[in-house]
Amino acid sequence: MNQSAEPTDVARAPGAPERTSLNAIPAQPAHRPARPSGPGEPSGPEERSGPACRSGAVGPPAGAGSRQAPAPGAAEAPARARTAARGVLRLLPGPKRTPFTFAYTLVLALTSLVTQYADPGLVSSLLHGSSTDVAHLTHSPALVLVASALWIAGGITSPYAIGFLLVLTALERRIGGLRTAGVFLLGHVVATLATEVPVGLSVLAGHLPDSSLHRLDYGISFGVAASVGALAGLLPSWARWTVLAGFGWVLVDDLIAFADPMTNWGHLLALAIGVATWPLLRRARYAATASTTEGNAAVGSTRVSLSPAAASSAANSSRVRS
Repeated sequence: MNQSAEPTDVARAPGAPERTSLNAIPAQPAHRPARPSGPGEPSGPEERSGPACRSGAVGPPAGAGSRQAPAPGAAEAPARARTAARGVLRLLPGPKRTPFTFAYTLVLALTSLVTQYADPGLVSSLLHGSSTDVAHLTHSPALVLVASALWIAGGITSPYAIGFLLVLTALERRIGGLRTAGVFLLGHVVATLATEVPVGLSVLAGHLPDSSLHRLDYGISFGVAASVGALAGLLPSWARWTVLAGFGWVLVDDLIAFADPMTNWGHLLALAIGVATWPLLRRARYAATASTTEGNAAVGSTRVSLSPAAASSAANSSRVRS
């Protein structure tokens, strides 16, 4: 190519280099050195041609290293489930919190399995031998009063079996195992005697046949009814009268049905026995609460009284180190 340099008419500043044109094409300016790129900037033309740079975005492409945020409430769901499970477990007996109810439940479960799967003749013999009828109460009262409370009339799915689990667990958590056993035994024994003694007297008077002396009578219902009455006295006012009204209405309805009047009267009597224990149970519970509060206060005062001594010891040790 033939190239010729021609002077230009453009004025130039003093000391500026002469610019020439090649075949009327202006000469290109001198190549400028590339500016050092920063940590987040592209270093060359080829790096500026990406889609991210054309859109003006700075930094890594969208989606790189990003994590999806958890849905609202997803983290709280397992905690809520655990809290609900703990709430359900608190309604059931356990070996540490409610040892009496827990051990008694195991015994009742065992005898219920025997009733369900053992030979019918054997089951009938065991139940009649544990019955608190007049004949057995006359010869071996202590034995049958205990043995009759080892069986559930109606099986392990009966309402009184479910009530046993819930009521005795709640009662033992409030007043302890010994007092719970005392309430249950009191209702069971007194209601049993109150319903069987009139039967014996009626037989002696000739109003009932001699077969009534061997009337089959066993179960835990008297003890559960007394425990319901006792537990109601330890509940808040609205719950107390709701429990008493609801359970009392069930017992009165059974009595009106007149299917087993002696047993139904025994349930009402056992409920009244439980209500009669309110002053004793409340006094015992308040005493236990007061002793616990005093014990915590004593521990707190001991810690406070030790604090000046600890401070003095620390001061002496600091003087020794200096």
